[in-house]
Amino acid sequence: MPLSGKEMLKLYRKAGWEIVHQRGSHVRVGKDSLKETIPMHKELRKGMESYLLKRLSASKKD
Repeated sequence: MPLSGKEMLKLYRKAGWEIVHQRGSHVRVGKDSLKETIPMHKELRKGMESYLLKRLSASKKD
Protein backbone atom coordinates (compact mmCIF):
# COMPACT_ATOMS: atom_id res chain seq x y z
CA MET A 1 0.00 0.00 0.00
CA PRO A 2 1.44 3.39 -0.96
CA LEU A 3 2.48 5.82 1.75
CA SER A 4 0.71 9.13 2.17
CA GLY A 5 2.57 12.42 2.24
CA LYS A 6 1.85 12.68 5.96
CA GLU A 7 3.41 9.26 6.64
CA MET A 8 6.45 10.13 4.52
CA LEU A 9 6.90 13.39 6.43
CA LYS A 10 6.87 11.43 9.71
CA LEU A 11 9.69 9.22 8.41
CA TYR A 12 11.76 12.25 7.41
CA ARG A 13 11.15 14.01 10.75
CA LYS A 14 12.13 10.85 12.63
CA ALA A 15 15.41 10.80 10.64
CA GLY A 16 16.23 14.33 11.80
CA TRP A 17 14.94 16.40 8.87
CA GLU A 18 13.37 19.77 9.73
CA ILE A 19 10.42 21.47 8.02
CA VAL A 20 11.76 24.51 6.15
CA HIS A 21 8.41 25.77 4.87
CA GLN A 22 5.08 24.71 3.42
CA ARG A 23 3.36 26.13 0.39
CA GLY A 24 0.00 24.71 -0.57
CA SER A 25 0.06 20.94 -0.53
CA HIS A 26 3.87 20.60 -0.55
CA VAL A 27 6.22 20.63 2.45
CA ARG A 28 9.88 21.54 2.03
CA VAL A 29 12.22 19.72 4.44
CA GLY A 30 15.94 20.04 4.97
CA LYS A 31 18.84 18.43 6.79
CA ASP A 32 22.30 20.03 6.70
CA SER A 33 22.73 21.07 3.05
CA LEU A 34 20.10 18.60 1.75
CA LYS A 35 16.61 19.75 0.77
CA GLU A 36 13.56 17.82 -0.43
CA THR A 37 9.93 18.55 -1.25
CA ILE A 38 7.23 16.15 -0.03
CA PRO A 39 3.79 16.38 -1.64
CA MET A 40 1.09 16.07 1.03
CA HIS A 41 -1.24 13.82 -0.97
CA LYS A 42 -3.37 10.91 0.26
CA GLU A 43 -1.20 8.49 -1.72
CA LEU A 44 2.18 9.17 -3.25
CA ARG A 45 2.84 7.81 -6.71
CA LYS A 46 5.07 4.76 -6.81
CA GLY A 47 8.00 6.60 -8.43
CA MET A 48 7.83 9.54 -6.02
CA GLU A 49 7.58 7.22 -3.04
CA SER A 50 10.61 5.16 -4.07
CA TYR A 51 12.62 8.33 -4.84
CA LEU A 52 11.88 9.84 -1.42
CA LEU A 53 12.66 6.57 0.40
CA LYS A 54 15.98 6.20 -1.45
CA ARG A 55 16.86 9.81 -0.66
CA LEU A 56 15.98 9.24 3.00
CA SER A 57 18.09 6.07 3.29
CA ALA A 58 21.03 7.79 1.56
CA SER A 59 20.89 10.66 4.04
CA LYS A 60 20.97 8.26 6.99
CA LYS A 61 24.30 6.79 5.79
CA ASP A 62 26.03 10.20 5.87
